Amino acid sequence: MTTLVIVAVCFLALGIALWAAAVGALRRKRWLGGGVRVLLGLLFITLAALAGAITIGIQGYRALTYEEVAATVKTDPLAPQRFRATILLPNKRLAMYELAGDAFYVDAHILKWHPWLNLLGLHTSYELDRVSGRYNAVTDERTQPHTVYALSRDRWLDLFALARRKALGPLVDAEYGSAAFVAGNRPAEWEVRVSTTGLLMRQVMHSSTP
Repeated sequence: MTTLVIVAVCFLALGIALWAAAVGALRRKRWLGGGVRVLLGLLFITLAALAGAITIGIQGYRALTYEEVAATVKTDPLAPQRFRATILLPNKRLAMYELAGDAFYVDAHILKWHPWLNLLGLHTSYELDRVSGRYNAVTDERTQPHTVYALSRDRWLDLFALARRKALGPLVDAEYGSAAFVAGNRPAEWEVRVSTTGLLMRQVMHSSTP
């Protein structure tokens, strides 16, 4: 992206210089030389605009695929349909819960800003809300014990609540809940990630030392 910016600036500078030279040539009634400089100046300015458009397009694409690690989770099975989840948040806050179910489930509040704000560096905002155990079978969901714990904390300014009341106006593209779950019946480590499309979970693969 830096290279494209440099190229765009160079093309623009050449275009302006050629147009300035064309004005001087036309004033001296050098019609052919002035016309050639005008065309070359227009060409370089067009190339500068194209490079600038590509730069903006790349910024938009990166904003669209932006991901941030919201937490890391370690799952350790304790018994059938029982496991421990150790959660480390980016602020180094550590939480450990014993959950009932077959899977670790986490949900969050998501604020999706309008694309033009992504270009300015304001990406999807989120707050992890709660974790719970999830059963694979619907029958178990109806009959087995449930465990759920809050991850969010009370705060004086709740952006999600403001968005629901439409207090943020045209800045917010969408406000919604998002969730993800992974198996909790084996030891594993996961990254809970948030993107402009919501939550996802990626397993952390540790390299083995010989």
